[in-house]
Amino acid sequence: MAMTATPKRPTRDEFELEDWGIQLLEARDDGDERALTVWGMPEKVRGRITVLDSRTRLVHVEANGAIRKIPFLDIMKVSYE
Repeated sequence: MAMTATPKRPTRDEFELEDWGIQLLEARDDGDERALTVWGMPEKVRGRITVLDSRTRLVHVEANGAIRKIPFLDIMKVSYE
């Protein structure tokens, strides 16, 4: 049986990951809204960063009263848009 090829998440170096981690920490501390480009999602995720869970490696984003949990490694870009 032929296996279907699923696209793999692009790899990033540790400096990019560290930079995004710092940006997310600042966003959480400031309470500012951010736009996250997330791998596999057609639209950017916009909202306020409320929790950075180091145990599960999830970033909790609150927008319009709803909380979305995004895996940190799926985040491709953090911006102010």
